[in-house]
Amino acid sequence: MTQKAIVIGASSGMGRELAKLLSGDGYTVGVMARRMDLLKELRTDLGESVRVKAIDVAEAAPAMASLTDFIEEMGGVDLIVISAGTGELNRNLEWRMESDIIRINVEGFAALANVAIHHFIKKGSGHLVGVSSIAALRGGRISPAYNASKAFDSNYLEGLRQKTARLKLPITVTDIKPGFVKTAMSKGEGLFWIAPPEKAARQIFAAIKRKEAVAYITKRWRLIAWFLKIVPERIYRKM
Repeated sequence: MTQKAIVIGASSGMGRELAKLLSGDGYTVGVMARRMDLLKELRTDLGESVRVKAIDVAEAAPAMASLTDFIEEMGGVDLIVISAGTGELNRNLEWRMESDIIRINVEGFAALANVAIHHFIKKGSGHLVGVSSIAALRGGRISPAYNASKAFDSNYLEGLRQKTARLKLPITVTDIKPGFVKTAMSKGEGLFWIAPPEKAARQIFAAIKRKEAVAYITKRWRLIAWFLKIVPERIYRKM
């Protein structure tokens, strides 16, 4: 039986490249994002079997309704990937930026993950993939809300993983923690190990296939994660 997947945030970057890989692997793919023009371009590239639907993660209630409707339109799905999010450099700690990040990366992310996990519990199986960040591991002075929001995403995914394990259902919850990936959000000085979105998507696809609980993208970022977890606060503050 053909597997079905929804990728939220498929208009560009890793989400777009992952949708291509899933389609090439035989999945029936539904793609969601704000920018319908880019989704329609993707459908032109991949074929008319690709389903498209608009979603604005910044508005949690309408986004939940949109995802619920899309799941029903597709007759249920086996995989949901939440790759939508935002992040801005906010050295002046402007509240508008902080508020936007929290609304999208926290409330919007949790709302969509909630819809996904309810669907999989009702279905009795499934795979939820959420894209957090290596930034989830520690606070960050350049954009405090971004690091904190990604920590929330990782923690929320872990909670859902515990919940489904207690229910003894074959539901996988995967936390994707990318380092620097060449996207519209990869701005700033001192960036290193920047992966093209195609490479990042290939490694995410492999992590999905292996049903990993946590995957660092690209793999070398596991070294940075190890360092961030052990470095003392007094040293981290000076970095």
